[in-house]
Amino acid sequence: MLKETFMRKPASDLNKAARQVGDTARENLAQHRAPFGQALLDHAERDTLQIMVPGHGCDAERSYPELVDFLGSRGVQLDVPPMTDGIDLGENTPLDEALELAAEAWGASRTWFMTNGASQANRTAAIAVRALGERVMVQRAMHSSFTDGILLAGLMPSFVVPNVDTHNGVTHGLTPEALDEALTSEAEAGRKVDSIYVVSPSYFGAVADVEGLAKVAHAHDAAIIVDGAWGPHFGFHPDLPGSPVALGADLVISSTHKLVGSLTQSAMLHLGHGPLAKKLEPFVERAYTMTGSTSASNILKGTLDVARQGLINGRDRIEDALRGAEELREALRQDDRFRVLSDDFGEFDDIHEIDTLRIPVDVSRLGHTGHWVRQRLIADHDIYCEMSTATTIVIIFGALATPAVERTLEALRAVADAAQNPADEDTADIPVASGNSVVVATDAWEATTPGHAVEALSAEGERFPEIPKAGTMRLLPRDAYFADAFDVVAAEDAVGRISADTLAAYPPGIPNVLPGEEITEEIVKFLQAVATSPTGYVRGAQDAKVTTFRVVAE
Repeated sequence: MLKETFMRKPASDLNKAARQVGDTARENLAQHRAPFGQALLDHAERDTLQIMVPGHGCDAERSYPELVDFLGSRGVQLDVPPMTDGIDLGENTPLDEALELAAEAWGASRTWFMTNGASQANRTAAIAVRALGERVMVQRAMHSSFTDGILLAGLMPSFVVPNVDTHNGVTHGLTPEALDEALTSEAEAGRKVDSIYVVSPSYFGAVADVEGLAKVAHAHDAAIIVDGAWGPHFGFHPDLPGSPVALGADLVISSTHKLVGSLTQSAMLHLGHGPLAKKLEPFVERAYTMTGSTSASNILKGTLDVARQGLINGRDRIEDALRGAEELREALRQDDRFRVLSDDFGEFDDIHEIDTLRIPVDVSRLGHTGHWVRQRLIADHDIYCEMSTATTIVIIFGALATPAVERTLEALRAVADAAQNPADEDTADIPVASGNSVVVATDAWEATTPGHAVEALSAEGERFPEIPKAGTMRLLPRDAYFADAFDVVAAEDAVGRISADTLAAYPPGIPNVLPGEEITEEIVKFLQAVATSPTGYVRGAQDAKVTTFRVVAE
């Protein structure tokens, strides 16, 4: 069994440097401050009278009590509006300094603070790369916000399918060889790809060979965007993977709130180094202005500055989180009712290394789905895990948060004990959930309800059907999305028609149909098979059993 700290090949000099960007930044004394966060704190301490927006006046005494009770006095005082002198208005402002420190900390040439999450960063990146050309090659496990960006920018996508663990319904990543083959195939067909979008790490902590992928992309004269939303902590401890922007990516989406701990909806977009990144910079700036709010929250920006400061000052806290995660994994390995899913990641060529702060746990030996286990954790123990699938739950320990190992382990053991007692009537009212959303009960979901053992989950071999090949892209996605008219047709009549929707079967969550793509018979059968299975559903479908499709009118 491979240790979770494995690397598929010895670290290159670049990889070693990318793993140490945090240590390098720590040598700069300025990195240990939070200039923008401090500027907001200083402003909150002043006796200002704001006869301007926001309506609460940044003054707890003058504001209405309901807001003060909800946010607290300090929260009201810190909600300083943008374009405030000495904070984010003028030359060499605290915000300017905070952005420069963030770029240095992650090894970027420039960084933007996002207040509409990594979703804003994805849309910004998609719009920006249109300046290089319309053709983008996309790992077919992209976030829906990048699909939005494709529509907004009028990009023409081609796709490369990531590796899929069909036993667990989990998508992983791409190898440099697979990317090179796909790019070469497009070039030989006379379709030169201008930019590339890959995802690393995955929801389950699988990390791709970003250095190798970047080298392949640049050899084909294409910019590479890395959706590193789940890896904002990379590069700040030698036992973590390297910062993807320091590994050669041209643009990196970084969802800082996810594992570092800025406030929800705050994120960063990092610009790399090299000629393509330099060419992209003015277009990223313009796209950032287009996708952002003119009233962007300074509280969110302030927490991004403080989160960077926390990573710089918190090397010992990161060490504690890593140690806690390993302690939990080792305890789960000793309990044969659980299986640490990432222990098998070494079997997949596309997984270069692993994010050890994410702990995917196969719970199928309990005879219940991951959704059921997740809901038991909530209902019985007030514990919320990151996500669940048909077979798995995913646990995350924040990079700077104290890991709650004992409470988590005790709850998991208690849930496992309860699973062995199906007569427990207290389980009857627990809703079944898919991911983080409660699913309306249907006949297809009966086997996932408490008390019903899911026999299929104990089977050996492949548990989920093979994913069919995508249909031909017959229209630019933007043109299909904005078509003059649409029809909703029966499934049998949808074959050969052009989809107006994005449809993705869960598991594993790969988009099976995009706007502009032809719907094939194989895709219809696959989507219906997943939709009517005990543990599946189709996101974006017109109805739960996928009996109808929305298509572009002929």
